[in-house]
Amino acid sequence: MHVFTVDSHSINNFNTFVPNFYYYNEVVKNEYLERGGKYITLGQYSVVSDGEHSAIPRNAEGGIRYLYGRNIREGIIDFDPISDDSYITEDAYNSFTRCHISEGDVLIAIYGTVGKSAVYRKAYIGLAGIPRHISNISLKSNSPISAEYLTAFFRSKYGKAQINSYMTGNIQQLFSLKSIREYSVPILPQKIMDEITGVEKEAVVCEIKAREKIDRAIELFYEGMKFDPRNINEEKVFTVSNAELFGSNIWSVSMYNNTFQKIEDNMEERTGISRLSELVDMMHGDEVGSDAYISYEDRNVEDIAFIRTSDIVNNEVDLYPDYYVSPENMDGVKQVTKKDDIIFTKDGKIGAVGMIVESDKVILSSGIEILRIKPEAMENGVSAQYIFTALLVPEVGYYGAKRRAVVASTIPHLRENRLGEIAIPIVEKQMIDKITILIKEAFDLKNKRKILLKSNENIIDNYFLEEA
Repeated sequence: MHVFTVDSHSINNFNTFVPNFYYYNEVVKNEYLERGGKYITLGQYSVVSDGEHSAIPRNAEGGIRYLYGRNIREGIIDFDPISDDSYITEDAYNSFTRCHISEGDVLIAIYGTVGKSAVYRKAYIGLAGIPRHISNISLKSNSPISAEYLTAFFRSKYGKAQINSYMTGNIQQLFSLKSIREYSVPILPQKIMDEITGVEKEAVVCEIKAREKIDRAIELFYEGMKFDPRNINEEKVFTVSNAELFGSNIWSVSMYNNTFQKIEDNMEERTGISRLSELVDMMHGDEVGSDAYISYEDRNVEDIAFIRTSDIVNNEVDLYPDYYVSPENMDGVKQVTKKDDIIFTKDGKIGAVGMIVESDKVILSSGIEILRIKPEAMENGVSAQYIFTALLVPEVGYYGAKRRAVVASTIPHLRENRLGEIAIPIVEKQMIDKITILIKEAFDLKNKRKILLKSNENIIDNYFLEEA
């Protein structure tokens, strides 16, 4: 517990009674200044704005990427094709110029889920626009800090605490543009800031290369299927017999969708199929209870990341999820993930797929199923990387899951035995091997990216917080 005093002039000036505001913006800041440290305020060296305030119609088919606030993660931008309508038309993008962003802008979520930031790079995101829930910070040419250093500081413990001290609102929190302009950033020795910038840039390159390899593996998978399921038109009207309906006892429209069945029939005819349960062993995620949650800001080095369905980001577990669990609260939780385990969401958001990398130390929630390849599947030439790619292809993984999910009250659920029925096409061995190599290389890059970003986090926290 920190004990400090604040004079009435400061309270009248800032017009807030939040203790953390004064602790981080006066006490800690002054201690750093007394040691010879320097700060800048963002408003001095940047142009701070937000995105389009009008409601632009979205779609899921294509066009210009249009971000939600939740797409801004710590150090990365995520697109969620399952939950999001991620696009606006080119005409809308050209008409609403306030949504435009520039290469190298720092994007930060300012409404709802506040404070997560990433540098915009067109190379892996593509042309994109932002709504008012996201702020873009464009650093001026005379800025003493880089965009990469700024986003690294935003996610450090001290940077995060300062963001929290500025937040207002009850149900929906807000980090206002005025507060961003007043936000103080410490100037570390140039050598350290250059090191942080270099590491951040290298991490982005890893993500770009990983995405390219995954996209190439997906195209090879389509090629190996010997037909393109994307060309099968969805049937909006179809019928099901009483016998089939009562025989399966599943009252879900998706279960009897002819489009899904046509895709599966084509796969069986052209490549042959295996059911997912024949290829992998399945294990449930676990729950530790919300009372055991530790926030991102309060976590310690030994705490374990708790991954919910919303924390599967760009086909991997989020490096910086919202919650962590202390080892002392792990009684009864026996879940242990391994490198190359596939993860698949089965509650709420159905069909998000990812893979565990070597540096991941996580506990998965009960809404996530762990899929571990069986030895006999490997002996028959199938790899975990190939199964991951198959499940990542919407016409296989997402359609297969959607077809078999049922809605309990308002939340979709996919039972383990139904998940195991998903059909996986088995393409030629040569194609499986090519896909396997690409996905292995992609996740080695993702693992490297995580190690790089964690090292940057430690540089800032160790230098600044331990000195304070």
